[in-house]
Amino acid sequence: MASVKNEIELFKQFDDLDQESKYLAHKAKDAAGHAYAPYSKFAVGAALILDDGTVVTGSNYENAAYPSGMCAERVALYAASAQHPGRRIMKLVVVAKRKGGKELVPATSCGPCRQVMLEFESNQSKPFEVVMQGDNHIWIKAPSAASLLPFAFTRDHLDTHHKP
Repeated sequence: MASVKNEIELFKQFDDLDQESKYLAHKAKDAAGHAYAPYSKFAVGAALILDDGTVVTGSNYENAAYPSGMCAERVALYAASAQHPGRRIMKLVVVAKRKGGKELVPATSCGPCRQVMLEFESNQSKPFEVVMQGDNHIWIKAPSAASLLPFAFTRDHLDTHHKP
C-alpha cells in the first residue's frame, strides 16, 4: 500500500515566506484589484510563475448566474496554457481581499480549482508549489496540488484497461 506524502509547510507571518512566494503574492494582490466581484465582494487574485520566469496572473470573475463565474486560479492556469503552451508551472500563489479593502483575508482554493491544478500537474509530469493564506492568517505552502487533494480523481480512473 502506498502512503500519501503530505509535507505542507505553515508560516505564521507573510515575511517568513521565501522571496519568490512574496513576489507572487504581491502580483496576485494586484490581480485581485481587477476582480469582477459585484455579488460576493470577495476579490481573489492568483499569480503563477513558469519555468522561464514568466509570471501570469488571474482574478475571479463572477456572473449573476453563479455557476458561470470563474475562480482566479483557473483564470491564471488557463491563461498560462493558452499564452505559453508547453511551459512548466513552478508555483501558484492565491490571495484574497474584500472588494475595496487593502488587507488580505484568508482564502484557500476550492475543490474544483484543486482538481484543475492536479490536471495541470499531471499534464506537465511535475508538481508545482501552491501558496495560499489559511485561517488565522497562516500561510500555507504545499509542495504540490496533489498534496491538497488526496484520493483525487485522475486520468487513471478513466483508463478502460485499468482493472482495480
